[in-house]
Amino acid sequence: MQAPLAQRSFLGSALGKAGAARAVQPLRAVRLDVAAAETERLRLHNLSPQKGSRRDEKRKGRGYGGHQGGTCGFGNRGQKARSGPSVRPGFEGGQTPLYRRLPKLRGIAGGMAAGLPKFVVVNLSDLDKSFEAGETVNLEAVKAKGLLNISGRDSQLPLKLLSGGETVNLEAVKAKGLLNISGRDSQLPLKVLGAGELSKALTIEAAQFSSSASEKITAAGATASMVAQRKKWTRKAHEKAVREMTAKGLDYKKEIAKQKAARAAAKAKAAAAAAN
Repeated sequence: MQAPLAQRSFLGSALGKAGAARAVQPLRAVRLDVAAAETERLRLHNLSPQKGSRRDEKRKGRGYGGHQGGTCGFGNRGQKARSGPSVRPGFEGGQTPLYRRLPKLRGIAGGMAAGLPKFVVVNLSDLDKSFEAGETVNLEAVKAKGLLNISGRDSQLPLKLLSGGETVNLEAVKAKGLLNISGRDSQLPLKVLGAGELSKALTIEAAQFSSSASEKITAAGATASMVAQRKKWTRKAHEKAVREMTAKGLDYKKEIAKQKAARAAAKAKAAAAAAN
């Protein structure tokens, strides 16, 4: 039974000419970059990659004309031609890989602290808010005021000031809450930086001062006092100290224990004084 004339004309127009054209073209996925307006804050819904930073992947296995047909650029056989993850990074086919052929880093030059911060820092603006004129500012005072919240290694670092009458040191800065340090940072010395202004005549004790901090401290009539840092341990210096103590008839281990106890007592005394 033949289809009606109107239906035959529709079929002929849609599917005729040996199927040269499809009646309905397939949908193609298009990535639309969502750009936030200049006045709009960035949010998760308007984040998008920079224009031109991402390119569409080449479709594989769609004929030799696109240069990605046949084996799709993966070769004939082998691990790298299989689906799923390829060989792990650093694998060289079973021979000793490069990361095992190279020697290990030995010795203490740099050591585990290489590249880590050398100071805990505090700004003049924080010191100006937290200390009164005539006070002494040091690491203990800074910790006591809550300017530093440090623990671990950082608690042993010296104080460096960043950019009056109170004495400011690391303990005072910690006590005033100016520093929030913990772990390794609690062992670092204090360094003062020059951010902000200083309007009080403080006595600031730190291991290091930035140039701008020194200028502002001098201009404000305050006093900058450098605190000696703990010397870096080296085997040569260690062996020299052992020889000197042995020559004096002293037990090296006992003397070191006495020095540690004296430092701990002095530190506790300074912290108690800063808290009061």
